[in-house]
Amino acid sequence: MINSEMLAAIGEAVRRDADPGRLRAAFPGVVFSACSEDDIPARAKPVFDAGAHALYLIASPDGHCLCLTDDLSAASGMVVASKDEE
Repeated sequence: MINSEMLAAIGEAVRRDADPGRLRAAFPGVVFSACSEDDIPARAKPVFDAGAHALYLIASPDGHCLCLTDDLSAASGMVVASKDEE
């Protein structure tokens, strides 16, 4: 489970290094996925602005398929979305 303190720690870690493999090593048990912010649905809102990246929560409510969520208590991971620098 991700709480507000962990979210802040993850956000600061992403500011330093957004590599999903290193994030997984630093935060065992948290799922990390990376993509472009363009791949995130427009209706989804980030939970943390980490400079060049926006963080979104993901959950697996049925234990199988992942979905975006805004419920911190249901989150099992984070999408690290790189912002378009146009």
